[in-house]
Amino acid sequence: MRVGVLALQGDVREHVSALIACGVYPTAIRRPQELDAVEALIIPGGESTTIAHLAKSFELFNPIKMRIASGMPVYGSCAGMILLADNILDAMDGQEVFGGLDITVRRNAFGRQVDSFESDIAFADGSDVALRAVFIRAPWVEKVGTGIEVLAQIDSHPVAVRSSTILATSFHPELTGDHRIHRYFIEEVARGALKQVQ
Repeated sequence: MRVGVLALQGDVREHVSALIACGVYPTAIRRPQELDAVEALIIPGGESTTIAHLAKSFELFNPIKMRIASGMPVYGSCAGMILLADNILDAMDGQEVFGGLDITVRRNAFGRQVDSFESDIAFADGSDVALRAVFIRAPWVEKVGTGIEVLAQIDSHPVAVRSSTILATSFHPELTGDHRIHRYFIEEVARGALKQVQ
């Protein structure tokens, strides 16, 4: 499977390393031609408005938005979740997103940088083993729409959700060395979505 990592800002190297550990050798995406060559995409954590601004500068914003709308499998962590959400509470003035995921998110819901924390959470991948999750100025999901499955929660707030083609987490699995989220994206979301279009 040809997977790209949007390489404009954020935890790019960490996502690349996690994918390699899963047996996938990704492409760093900085140009539209590179996006054209992949079947699935990861949008890393970082700063959502900066990533959107850089995507426009590199002429990637609309191509990514269109690929998502046409069913390309995508995984977004933290800022990536914000960029994939159809609705944002406390959005910055003029904030634009790729969209595609019928959720409403609240930016920085867990607090500021100093409020960052780690927690063991249950993730609905069929495993009984808790998942270590790192939350850094993280969003949470306030509302889920039709066809959205909640995969993990903290205090009744969804922090991992999926649709048929999109996976999003509030936290940063690329920082822990536990590659279950990346494997779940590859095996359960991306492969399933790509089979539907073959």
